[in-house]
Amino acid sequence: MTALRYVYAVCHPFRAALQSQLTGVAGMPPKMLTHHGLIAVVSSVPEADFAEEPLRAHLEDLDWLAETARAHQSVIDALTVVTTPLPLRLATVFQDDSGVRVMMEAHEDLFRRTLDRLEGRVEWGVKAYAEERAAGPARPAARPASGRDYLRQRRQQSAAGQEAGRRAEEFADRLHGRLARFAEDARLHPPQNARLSGATGRNVLNAAYLVPRALSEEFVELVDRTKDEVSGVRVELTGPWAAYSFSGLTGTGEEAP
Repeated sequence: MTALRYVYAVCHPFRAALQSQLTGVAGMPPKMLTHHGLIAVVSSVPEADFAEEPLRAHLEDLDWLAETARAHQSVIDALTVVTTPLPLRLATVFQDDSGVRVMMEAHEDLFRRTLDRLEGRVEWGVKAYAEERAAGPARPAARPASGRDYLRQRRQQSAAGQEAGRRAEEFADRLHGRLARFAEDARLHPPQNARLSGATGRNVLNAAYLVPRALSEEFVELVDRTKDEVSGVRVELTGPWAAYSFSGLTGTGEEAP
């Protein structure tokens, strides 16, 4: 069976060993391919699944896509522990090692500039959610005596909800400002769709922060100190990740595979 080359990331040479049992896409272990002083992290994948036509069909299969994305991410996570990887797009595939080297040479300047800029840095994700009110108030509201009382209660509930939403958004702005001042760079992403993410509450902050690895503990402590500042807002911290949100060179017209 013919094998193709799946590329996970490009990075500077590093000495630390990856986990001995690490496997990637299609259950194959990653290996290092060196070219002009850069390393491409690759593995072999079957042509029957990753040639252009079968790959296009697989990308429509959500279960296959999720499994492949998890395997891809497991390799990126392992690299992030020992070095600063520049992740490539999911399902970046070439015919052979020669094709990978041609790609590396074509993007060599971009890879070097980006890796130099991200060296020793990781990405942290912070999300804040305005939590929905419990199923009912702590003390049941009195039964309205008239239609006028009913409308008054509804107006009061609406005003309370609007005020809670305003406080949540103001807190999210303050939190982002504090974290962005600490970080070297920050990105605000669009709010997550609750139906797609499965998260409860309204997403009022969805941001990524580029932080020197050596300062990550201080960044985590900063989030911990500020996240309980306003009741009814839930803050979630994820990471450290490879710096996905900061790997592009905005405005250059250049783009990695």
